[in-house]
Amino acid sequence: MPAILCPRCRKLINSEAPVCSFCGLRRPGMFGLANTLRRLGAQVDFARLIIFFCGGLYVLALLVDPGAIFQPRDMMRMLAPSRRASLMFGMTGRVVLDAGHWWTVVTAIYLHGGLLHIAFNMLWVRQLGRVVEDIFGSFRLFIIFTVGGVTGFILSAMMGNALTLGASGSIFGLLAAAVEYGRRTGAQMFTRQFLQWALILFIFGLVFPGVDNWAHAGGFAGGYGAAYLLGRDSGDEGLGTYMLAGFCLLATVGAFLLQGMAMLSMR
Repeated sequence: MPAILCPRCRKLINSEAPVCSFCGLRRPGMFGLANTLRRLGAQVDFARLIIFFCGGLYVLALLVDPGAIFQPRDMMRMLAPSRRASLMFGMTGRVVLDAGHWWTVVTAIYLHGGLLHIAFNMLWVRQLGRVVEDIFGSFRLFIIFTVGGVTGFILSAMMGNALTLGASGSIFGLLAAAVEYGRRTGAQMFTRQFLQWALILFIFGLVFPGVDNWAHAGGFAGGYGAAYLLGRDSGDEGLGTYMLAGFCLLATVGAFLLQGMAMLSMR
C-alpha cells in the first residue's frame, strides 16, 4: 500500500487508512488521493503555467484593441494594451473597486501594461518561482503568489491608486517568502540576498514612473505572512495545503468568470 506522511502528526501511514493510528486524524490520505495530488504538484510547473497564462492574456488584450499597438508611447509602455482592453480583462484599482468589481484584485495579477512590463515580471516569476517551489512546494507556491497579488492590490487601492495591474505584487510575495524561509532557518546569506533584491526593486519603482510601489509593499507583506503560516507546517504538503491551493484556484477561475459576465453586461 502507498504510504504518506500524516498532515497533522507527520508520521508515516497508509494513504488509504480511514484514521491515522498515531493522532486520530480522519481520512489523512483523502481516500487515497493524497499521493495523486502530491505527484500532480511535482509534475505541474506552476511558474511556467503562470507565464503562459499571463502571456496569453497579454496577446488577447492587444488583439481586442489592435489600434492601441501603434499609438506612440514611451519605452515603458511600448506595445501596451489600451486602457479599455485592460479594464475589459480585469484591471483593478480604487476606481474599479469602488464600482463593486472586487474580484479584479485577482484578475489584475495576470494582466500587464506593456511589453517590457510583462517581460520583466515573467523573468522574475521564472527565477523566483523555482526557488520558492523548491522551498515550499508547488501548491504553496501558488498560494503565496495569489495572496501576495491580492494583498498588494488591496493596499494599492487603499492608498488611492485609481488603476493598476501586473504580477509585481505577487513577485514581491515570492521574494518575501524566500526572506521568511531564510530568517526561519537562520540562513543569513540567503536572507540578505533576497532582501537586497527586494530593495533594488523598490528603488527601481521610485526611479521609473508608473510603478505601483504600494502594490509591491502589500505583496511583500502578504507573501511574508502566507509563508510564515505555511512554513509552520514543515515537510510534505498536506490536506490543508491542497485545500488552500484549491480555494486559490477556484477564486482565480471564479474571478475571471465574474469579469467575463461584467464584460458581457457592458455591451
